[in-house]
Amino acid sequence: MQTTMRAALLERAGDADELTVGEVPVPDRVNAEFLVKVVAAGLNPIDAKTRAGRGVFSAIKDFPAVLGHDFSGVVVQSPYAAHPIKPGDEVFGMVMVPRFSGTYAEYVSVPSLSVVRKPSTLSHIEAAGVPVAALTAWGMVVEVAKAHEGQRMLVHAGSGGVGHFAVQFASYFGAHVIATTSSKNVSWLRSLSAAEVIDYTTTRFEDAVRDVDVVIDLIGNVHDDTGSRSLSVLRPGGLIVNAPTGSWPTFQEEITAAGVRGTDYKVAPDGNALAVICRLLESGNVRSHVDQIFALDQIADAHRALESGHTRGKIVVKVAEG
Repeated sequence: MQTTMRAALLERAGDADELTVGEVPVPDRVNAEFLVKVVAAGLNPIDAKTRAGRGVFSAIKDFPAVLGHDFSGVVVQSPYAAHPIKPGDEVFGMVMVPRFSGTYAEYVSVPSLSVVRKPSTLSHIEAAGVPVAALTAWGMVVEVAKAHEGQRMLVHAGSGGVGHFAVQFASYFGAHVIATTSSKNVSWLRSLSAAEVIDYTTTRFEDAVRDVDVVIDLIGNVHDDTGSRSLSVLRPGGLIVNAPTGSWPTFQEEITAAGVRGTDYKVAPDGNALAVICRLLESGNVRSHVDQIFALDQIADAHRALESGHTRGKIVVKVAEG
């Protein structure tokens, strides 16, 4: 077993060019953890925020740091000999950075409760785009909003990483899904079972929809006061669930004044929920879409693409063959 590995390293906060590829020690596997050889790593907005000095940057204690939450790869070491997931098995999941070293690397050490067998129908590239986005969508749509038949649910940024899963989960559980997106993604979102799609480049969503039960807010007020404008389309007592960290500083005050319910949402590794999502992916009821693939050496370009804000589905970094 090798003792060092290639990884994308962050020495200090800054723009995408602060990410460089170098050699660091392979993380130690301790207690009930897996050591996984990473084949592909998904990118998420929190990665870019952290790299820039926001997000969870303040919790990074040692540099250089390795970012990245999502992974798909192959088990190198299991927690114990009789564990049902053994060396050589293909797995995927997420790790909490910076409590653990991240997935922009050849190896990652992961708590056993965060590891699930990779969907058999997905490549490592496709699987790497799932965990954080799908678990975020699942938590917002299924666990908090309790998607069900007859419910009217508005999903903002429906074509993004979290959004395209949120649309599919809500529809799967019977909700009437209304999604916002740009012109190029209207037909695509309809193919993912959105009942209505609003092109925000031509239509103000508050002019096209009203009396919704739930708003899944994946934008907040960072663009055109999307969050604040969403309050006017909720029915009295309706629910808005906001995800992007720091996207709406006056959230609590505004929902109270509007007479609606609201909560933010923070994703956590959840192997049980990810196993259910895995079955939905294998059955074809839910699809994972990867928009762009970069090599590890192109990590800075991958972050620039992530920050452009025009991604359909996910961006994934290929770390190794597999």
